[in-house]
Amino acid sequence: MNLIFDTHAHYDDEAFDADREELLASMPENGVGLIVDPGCDLDTSRRAVEIAEQYPHVYAAVGWHPEDMDKLTEESLAELKKLAEHPKCVAVGEIGLDYYWDAEHKDEQKALFTRQIELALELNKPVIVHDREAHGDCFDIVSRYHELRGVFHCYSGSAEMAAGLLKRGWYLGFDGPITYKNARRSIEVLEMCPLDRMVIETDSPYLTPVPNRGKRNDSANLKYVIERIAEIKGVSPDVIECATFENGKRLYAMEDM
Repeated sequence: MNLIFDTHAHYDDEAFDADREELLASMPENGVGLIVDPGCDLDTSRRAVEIAEQYPHVYAAVGWHPEDMDKLTEESLAELKKLAEHPKCVAVGEIGLDYYWDAEHKDEQKALFTRQIELALELNKPVIVHDREAHGDCFDIVSRYHELRGVFHCYSGSAEMAAGLLKRGWYLGFDGPITYKNARRSIEVLEMCPLDRMVIETDSPYLTPVPNRGKRNDSANLKYVIERIAEIKGVSPDVIECATFENGKRLYAMEDM
């Protein structure tokens, strides 16, 4: 069975232009049963939906990443809403706050984040949250919306913040960095995260796990992430593979897909 679910992979990225079709077609034979491709602006959201239309095992998310905020217009946000209503769009994302790249426009980032959260609630879809050096503000904003659900992608916050998110029903995303030598904080979070609240992701083409670190990432590398998580949790890789597959389906309301 194909029980690996890559809950976050950017196959719309130009890094895959040379072999995207062949690579995505090969994923089921590599054990990858489902993939979600999140957009980061209007163009990448369009491409994510187009890719999802071509492959039965690929789904899309649409959203506006804070790093690309300078391209934003009211017209593009309106079109983003239309894309979010596509039957193969399962979430609003990748959205959130990034104070690493831009610490000067925090209020503007928060306003965009909030607008997209409200869009997700209107459409009854989960959100995919990007949080880079903005842990407190991200947590405060999502905590205002009690009905909001989703995942903190590539979780990098503290164990204390993770506990607060888990208490509110959120999922935490783990990826290649869990295999790195300096992954102490991620390991601490993973140790306290219940099996039914973790999902796995590649963030392809980025964040490639050991032993392929430094090369272009793709969903076939998730086996290394699964093996490392299983080692940390003290269970078999099959347990992690099955749990994260079902968790991903619940996160994106894909139980019947």
